[in-house]
This record gives sequence, C-alpha cells and structure tokens, in this order.
Amino acid sequence: MLDAYATPQSPPTVRLADYAAPDWLIPTVALDFDLAADRTIVRATLTVTRNGDHDRPLVLDGQGLELLSLGVDGVPNPARPRGDHLSVAITGDSAVVTTEVAIAPSANTQLMGLYASGGKLCTQCEAEGFRRITFFPDRPDVLSRYTVRLTADRARYPVLLANGNLGETGVIGARDGSVASEQRHFAVWDDPWPKPCYLFAAVAGDLAPFRDSFTTASGRDVDLAIWVAEADLPRCAHAMDALKTSMAWDEANYGREYDLDVFNIVAVDDFNFGAMENKGLNIFNSKYILADAETATDADFDAVAAVVAHEYFHNWTGDRVTCRDWFQLSLKEGLTVFRDQQFSADQGSRAVRRIDDVRSLRAVQFPEDASPLAHPIRPGEYIEIGNFYTSTIYNKGAEVIRMLHTLLGPDKYRAGTDLYFERHDGQAVTCEDFVAAMEDASGVDLTRFRRWYSQAGTPRVAATLTHDALTATATLTLEQSTAPTPGQPEKLPLHIPLRAALFDPSTGVRLGDERLVELTEATTSVTFEGVASTPLLSLNRGFSAPVILTTPVDRRAAAFLSAHDDDPFARYEAFQQLALDVLAGDDPADDVVEALGATLDSRLDPAFKAEAVLLPSEAFIGDQAETVDVDAIHRRRDAARVQAATTLRDKWWDAYRDNAANRYEMSPEAKGRRRLRNVALGYLMATEDPEAVAAAFAQFENADNMTDRLAALGVLANSDAPEREAALAGFHARYAGDASSIDKWFSVQAMSTRADTLEQVVTLSQHPDFAAANPNRLRSLVGAFGANQLRLHDTSGGGYRFLADQVLAVDRVNSSSAARLVVPLGRWRRFDVVRSALMRAELERVLASPRLSKDVFEMASRSLA
Repeated sequence: MLDAYATPQSPPTVRLADYAAPDWLIPTVALDFDLAADRTIVRATLTVTRNGDHDRPLVLDGQGLELLSLGVDGVPNPARPRGDHLSVAITGDSAVVTTEVAIAPSANTQLMGLYASGGKLCTQCEAEGFRRITFFPDRPDVLSRYTVRLTADRARYPVLLANGNLGETGVIGARDGSVASEQRHFAVWDDPWPKPCYLFAAVAGDLAPFRDSFTTASGRDVDLAIWVAEADLPRCAHAMDALKTSMAWDEANYGREYDLDVFNIVAVDDFNFGAMENKGLNIFNSKYILADAETATDADFDAVAAVVAHEYFHNWTGDRVTCRDWFQLSLKEGLTVFRDQQFSADQGSRAVRRIDDVRSLRAVQFPEDASPLAHPIRPGEYIEIGNFYTSTIYNKGAEVIRMLHTLLGPDKYRAGTDLYFERHDGQAVTCEDFVAAMEDASGVDLTRFRRWYSQAGTPRVAATLTHDALTATATLTLEQSTAPTPGQPEKLPLHIPLRAALFDPSTGVRLGDERLVELTEATTSVTFEGVASTPLLSLNRGFSAPVILTTPVDRRAAAFLSAHDDDPFARYEAFQQLALDVLAGDDPADDVVEALGATLDSRLDPAFKAEAVLLPSEAFIGDQAETVDVDAIHRRRDAARVQAATTLRDKWWDAYRDNAANRYEMSPEAKGRRRLRNVALGYLMATEDPEAVAAAFAQFENADNMTDRLAALGVLANSDAPEREAALAGFHARYAGDASSIDKWFSVQAMSTRADTLEQVVTLSQHPDFAAANPNRLRSLVGAFGANQLRLHDTSGGGYRFLADQVLAVDRVNSSSAARLVVPLGRWRRFDVVRSALMRAELERVLASPRLSKDVFEMASRSLA
C-alpha cells in the first residue's frame, strides 16, 4: 500500500509476516552514565547468549552514537557501525560485550533517547529510543535485568533516578579524577524484573519530591514520590491521590499488586507523549501531573487521574507482561486504556465517562478507519512504528477488550486476565496469547472474534425491527458490512455483541429484560416474545460495540427515547441521532429544540444533562456524509444553536443561575453543576446577546477556578464582542509563565470559528510564547487548528498551506511531532473537489521535500496511496 509513492530513497517497510525471534538474548545489562548536557558518556556491559542453533553475529542498533570503544570478553574489537547497526562476531554461545559511547543530550531535539529539558536530563525510549543511548538490540522481545550507575555534577543534578530500587549512593572525585570533590556524586539503581529496553528510564536534575506511601494488600510498604520543580509541589496532591487510588483499585479489580520498594514519577515539560510507564520510574508530561483549581480545568483533573492510573496499570499490562513485537502494541495499550476507563468510571459518573470515551472514539478513530491511514489494531506493516501510536491502537483496542468483557461477563473476563498473568509473567507475548487465555479460562469460542485484531475499518450494522401482532413477537434483523480499507478490499463478518432492548412507546416502560445479541454472520435475526404492540428499539446500548448503526431515524421515536430510555448512553445517543437527522437538512430544528427543553426540564443529574444537550460537533456531522459540506454543516448547526438559544432562553438562564456555586469544590456533583452552567453559557452566547456577553465577561473576571474562567474565555474568543480582546489579554497577563495555561490560551484562539482565525493563528505562530519544538505548545496551536473543520478547510487553501509549512518546519526538529500534523490532510478524499485538490497538492509538496524523515514520509505517502 506504500508502493505508489515509493522512491529509491524510501525507507524499508517492516512486516509482521517477517518476524523472527532474536538471534541473541541479553540476560543482564549494566549501564554506567557519566552525565552532562553537552556530552554524556555511556558505558554498557551486556551478557549475551546465543538463541538457537545458528552462526549469525550479534547485531546492535545505534543511532547518533559516537563509538569510543568496543570489547568482547575483555578483548578490544575492531568492528565499527555501518549505518544504524553494529555487527559483532562472537565465536562461542555466550560472551560479555562492552561498549563506550558519547551522546549529546542538549542537541537531541527529537526528545527520544537521552535529552535535556528545562535543566534536567531525562529519557524516552518507547518505541525505539534506547538505540540513541547505547548500542543494543532495540526490540521489545529482548528482556534483561538492569543495573544502572548514574554519575553527575551534584550542584546541577542533585537528584539521580532510574528504574527499580535504589542501591549505593556517594560522592566521588571531579570529572577529570584529579581531586576529591563533592561536586560530583553517583547513585546505583537495580531493577530485579526483566524488561525490554523501551522501559528503561533515567532522570537527573534539580527536583523536589512530593512524598507519600502505600501499603499493598500483602502488607508491603511502598515509598511513593512525584519529582517536580520545587515551586510545583503544591500542584501534585491530586496526582498522588490518583496514584494511591489506582494502586488499590488494581488490587481489588485485577488482583495485581505492586512489586518494587519504590514508585517514582517525574514531570517534564518537553515530552512527545502524555506519559511513559517505565518500570518503577514513570516519566510524565507535566500537563498530566500538575493540577490545581487556578490552572487546571475539571477535564484536566480527570485527565491527570486517568493518565496516572493508565501508566500505573501498565506495571502489569505492559511491564511484567510485554509485547513480543511492535505489531502487538494494542496488547498493552488497548488493554490498559480499557482498564483506565473502568477506573475512571468508578471514580465519577459512569454514564458521562462512557459518553466521553465514545465521543473521543468517533472524533478521531472512526475518521482514521475511513481514511488511507486505516489499519487494524494489530497492523501488518509499518515504516516508522511511532506513527502507529494511534486512536485505532489505543481507543479501538480498548473497545475490543470491552467487547470481550461484554461477551464473557465480568467473572469469566477476570478469570481470563488471571490466567493471562499467570501464564505470561516475565514474557514478551502476542495479542493471540491474550485471546487464548480468555478463551481457555471461559470456555467460549473466540475464533471469529479474533478478526477484530487483523481487520481494519468500522463495521456498519443495518437494523430493522418488524412486529407481528398475531404472534405478539418482534423480529430484529441485523446485517453487517465493512467497507474496503487499504490492503483489505474484502471483509469477513465479525463477532459483534449488541445490547438491545424494546420499549413501549405509550408508557416508556422497557418490555422485558435487555438482551445481548451476538452478530457473527453477515445477517442475523432474533425474536422477542410477548410484544403486544409495535415497540421502539434501543440498540447498541452502552455502545457495546464500536460500529456505525444505519437504522432509519424515526424522529418521534428518537425524541421519545431521548426522554425515556433507561440506558444513559442510549438516551444520549437517541438525541444525537435526532440532531444528526435534523441537521442534515435546512428545516428549522424544532424537534431538536423540543428535545433539549425536555432534557433541561428533566430530573437527570447536571453532569448527564450537560452532555445530553450538546449538539453533535461539526466534524462528527461531516463524518456521517459521503462528502463533507463544510459550509452547510456550519450554517445548519449554527442556526440550530441560535434557535435553541432564543427559544429556550429562560431555561438556559435558569440552568446558568441555578448551578452557580458560592465556593469552588471538586466533588463529582460540583463538577457536574459547573459543566451544565458552562454549557448553558455557550448556548446563551450563540446570539451574542449583550446580557450573555456581560455574564460571560463577569464570569471570566470573577471566577475562582480555571474551569469557569476558561469556559468564559472560550465563548468570548469565539465572538465578536468587544470584551473578547480584553479577556484574551487579561488571561495571558494572569498566566504568563505557566505553560499549561498559555497552551489553553493558544488553543481557544485556534479553535475559533471567526472569519479571521487563520490570520490570527499565523500571527500566533510568531508569538514569543510559541515554541514549535515543544510538543505541547505545537499541539495547542497547530494541532488545535488542524481540528478546526470550518477554518482549516477554507476554500482559499491557506489553512492547508499553513499546516504543510508547519509539518516541514517541525520535521527538521522533531519528526514524531511533525508526522502527527499530517493526519488532517490525509482525509482529503472526504471533501469536495476543490478542497480535495488543495489538500492533495500540499501532501505532494510535503512528500517532494528533500531530506524528509521516515515518520513524515510514511504518513504522507500512506495518505496519498
């Protein structure tokens, strides 16, 4: 699927079908770091053993390393690297291989390997960053026990951290060894658990610990610490609470106990991802650790808890049991996302959490499945594995695990995970190993279910319900299909679990129990008994399967279910379907407004109301159409918002005023009330009524928390009100120097639907606070603009040019970040002829650029293929 845009310089494709076990294993690794920002010396001692009967050399990966020495069993070896590989001939079945290399952390803008960030030295090795630290077989199926010695200037790097438990520490002589001095010190860390090199971590810096402890179910005490700049200590309490809660939750729900004496987290400002689960030493993007009411929204607090839990849960689903190869990435990520979703649902509103999960899936993964970038959750090939840290791997992968949980039930699912851990502790395994454990523990045949792992695309399920009054039965007929995706023109039926229920349209009462319908063939029919009158169908309740339902929309039925369905997600979904149907045309949105009013009048809790009254996003509306009509979608949705704002004006004001709080609280109830109040403000601002503008500006000025202040800023930034500029200037002045808050300032402007948004974004890209080399800042402006359907897709093509320019500029600094910016352009086939041609031209311009990284090459070539 890459051949159409291959060139003589095209990087090679890695294929799952070519997997072979490693030729050499490395039971133990000793690393000795002499740390400095400009030049770090790394000495590695590897015990290597031949794996199988062969005479092939030991091949070590290395990138950007200056090889100072190489030895085998104490004898200097003349071998030198060729490209990114070092081949070492070994005559026996085992040996001790030593290398000494020099690296330059301060020059490492890719943020992979060992790099400098804010005066600290830190590592990121997933997926293939360890090869930037030392020569090693950089693949996840080589598991080793690590001993690490870190030596550094004591004043500049007073804290030295690595994986495992802390051993010997001390003070040594000066770096040149000439005089004894307290200027340099060392620390030795030992990790008793074998791990792949992508889980290696080390940090050196001037850090302060936020400490606590946790007692495991077996009575062991674990020392906990979050390491941050001293000024940030007051913003660590929430993350620490989340860590302790997740440790207890994993014991109670999965029987998994922590296995080291310490658990450390370090927050850094420059990080390509959200966080990394390195064994015993998690390294986090500061965004997902630091939180207080002044700088973090309620959504930020929830994200901190979810990411802390996610990385902690990886201790078993990723660390103790890891991936055999990178094609199995969803083995750890999909499973761990499902686990963190379960955890988050237990901490607050289960219904709201499920809505959030599905909204994210539909916003990112469904479009991915419908694009040239579509791939299975276990892909068959890649050029750069960093491009496969996708919503398909993570979010669709989690939905596949959720379907297993639904099909097996909680008890058999738990038996399956217990068997999985028992069988594979300390191993690097495959997705098939996980499914086999589920199958063996439950006795359920999952042969057809396995297709979810190898088949790309989002299935569509057409549902029809017929009623026979004579026999008092209702028959549900389901038909599944999946559109062709790159490399997969033909699709086979999947095993799809759909939760279904019938409702009496006159009373709103559910008719009998909910049923789990298992669709395993192209077409399936099931019969409901004892149904006297024509019922209403509630299907895919709880979003039990990641599919698109193509049931014809009956507006009256959808409105009725949005008010009466006893499954919260199905109730939300009924309104979304009603709104989608109305917004597909230019008729007044009377049915939508009536449903909104009924929801506002209901006795539902505020958190759910806030989600249930949101119109589908412009991007989601576009995803339902054959061709995305950017301007019509915006016009219709905006008209519906204005109609809802004017017709229900008094109800919105009641929701706004009734949910005001005298003081800030963090309880789920308080968060729900804030959410509903701010959604109401958004509707009130749809007409830019002077009273609403005044309320928004007063809320901005007087808010005692970031949730309310940012909500007010967001609606003002999207308006033409004169208060807009004052609010933007005031926010920037208030939060100057606070990185996460300034990120928010960039994003609210990049997501505006104002006509001058592109001009503003271009200007902001030259702002002194904008730094494309920082992934968070890049995402906050360029990434946010890439998600702005209306303004990115302006028919001038200026948005596309800006995005492509940013891809090319950032590719020289951080190819991983640049590759992610290509994704919006990759959806060019979904738009009209004019926009498609403009987007395609920019992709071709990117692909024609000299010295393109393999990350960006892969994304651009796949997008065009």
